[in-house]
Amino acid sequence: MKKNGITVRKVFQLIVLTGTLCSWGKTASIHIQRDVMIPMRDGVKLAANITLPNKRGNFPVILVRTPYGKDSDEDDWGTYWAENGFGFVIMDCRGTGNSEGEWYPGINEKTDGIYTRSWILRQKWCNGNIGTTGGSYLGFTQFVSSTESTESLKAMFPIIPLIDWFNGGTYINGALSLGTAMGWGLSMARPSEGEDALIDEDKWDWEKAFRKLPLIDFDKNIGIKLPWMRDWVKHPSYSDYWHGISLADVEKKCKIPLVTVSGWYDVFLNQVLKYHSDAINKGKKNQYLIVGPWGHGPNYSAGERKFGENSKLDLEALQLKWFNHWLKGEKVNLGLPPVKIYVMGKNYWRNENEFPLKRTKYVNYYLNSNRDANSLSGEGTLSQQIPSEESSDTFVYDPENPVPTKGGSILFYEYGAFDQKKIEGRDDILVFTSESMKEELEITGWVKMIIYAATDSKDTDWTAKLVDVYPDGRAFNLCDGIIRARYRKNLFKPELITPNRIYKYEIDLWATSNVFLPGHKIRVEISSSNFPRFDRNPNTGNKFGMDDKMKTARQTVYHGAEYPSHIILPVIPNDK
Repeated sequence: MKKNGITVRKVFQLIVLTGTLCSWGKTASIHIQRDVMIPMRDGVKLAANITLPNKRGNFPVILVRTPYGKDSDEDDWGTYWAENGFGFVIMDCRGTGNSEGEWYPGINEKTDGIYTRSWILRQKWCNGNIGTTGGSYLGFTQFVSSTESTESLKAMFPIIPLIDWFNGGTYINGALSLGTAMGWGLSMARPSEGEDALIDEDKWDWEKAFRKLPLIDFDKNIGIKLPWMRDWVKHPSYSDYWHGISLADVEKKCKIPLVTVSGWYDVFLNQVLKYHSDAINKGKKNQYLIVGPWGHGPNYSAGERKFGENSKLDLEALQLKWFNHWLKGEKVNLGLPPVKIYVMGKNYWRNENEFPLKRTKYVNYYLNSNRDANSLSGEGTLSQQIPSEESSDTFVYDPENPVPTKGGSILFYEYGAFDQKKIEGRDDILVFTSESMKEELEITGWVKMIIYAATDSKDTDWTAKLVDVYPDGRAFNLCDGIIRARYRKNLFKPELITPNRIYKYEIDLWATSNVFLPGHKIRVEISSSNFPRFDRNPNTGNKFGMDDKMKTARQTVYHGAEYPSHIILPVIPNDK
């Protein structure tokens, strides 16, 4: 699969270090050692490239650990850091690149990261100060080893990082994050013949692969061994399997100064925001947050909605200041507010003191219709008034014909903001739209949907999406979410539902920052699928991942005084 003519793995290689597509020329002022084999606790040796300033002395060190291949066309990534007085170590994770051992995502990164830092500290070219950087999985390798043996770890700069492998990574509120988890898992697989190279992701029919059932046989059906993917499907509830790699409560243990960078359409946004908020609430110092209008890659345009050149930041320069300060002790002006966010709609950066914003006023917008909210041609409305009459809307969810993903927070698909108008023509989407805005309305923060709903099945999914409707009819998605009915109470112990009984569901739509300009409208979509961002619920109530057949479900969403289905928007008062 390609994005803008570049394979997904290549994009990973290019963005995970600095957040920008860049390379630096070789100069005589650096010295590079390639494939230095560094022993881990169990004797397995991991390969690293080491770039140092070409002069005597010892230096602070920037460490990056990656499963995407430390060697690429841009094989002198360390030149920039060495020319600025740092040592640079980039390592192939266990079982990837030229490293020994078996590749299994997540499980070895904590111990391997700690042992790598220990080895670096014993080298005469290290002055005892280590910093880490990198994005996506490379963010995970930073966080997972940040809670132990950290005396030498002075600062971190995780970009679009994975933090919680379970909720927000592999699963989202009980639903499998199919497009991301399986797309990434497949792209990281090796051919079953045992060849060294990773598979060619561009040869796969992804639409067909995502539809393969049962999910437990995903790898078997495509002829590639993916033991970790089978394990992910076997553990849909939070369990001991996830404990070592989910990083639950990491905000309590990580005391390292860090800048975390994310995007409003990034696949890991919610866990980044949760980490930052929880860390600040627990009194952690030197924690900074940056959120731009990006997907899984800072400074990359996210979808069809354009934000202009001002949406880009010089993260390379910011990292240099950051590490000069924490690793070299330079008293530089970092110019960092506690929180820096890009406000979409008005398209500008704004500095804040916290997230969520203390001045937030949470406002309910209620669903209403005359039983005719199906599709864009329906008459569903959205307002701050609770409907005086009880009503409901019904649709049929057919997992063989799911609502297709169009943008949003996903990997291996087009992510970001896209016009939803074509999708909204489906009868299995309930569409509720407000009156046109008479003045600006900013929402910044977490968004939640409350619905009262019933189904004729033992289990099903409920999805919700928040949309900014332009005066010309274009409808751009802002954020969305899902809840699997059996996980409505918690993610530890699933509990099936009683068919045709009305339940209250809370759907986490994650977060956004957007100004609805005059003439724009607020829209909410309710449905039961968003494929392949999430797997299709087969509506059977059977053990997860084992179904090879699916059934349709008749869905009813209620609204009125007794069942006030509504969306909760984090409204920011206008200071004017």
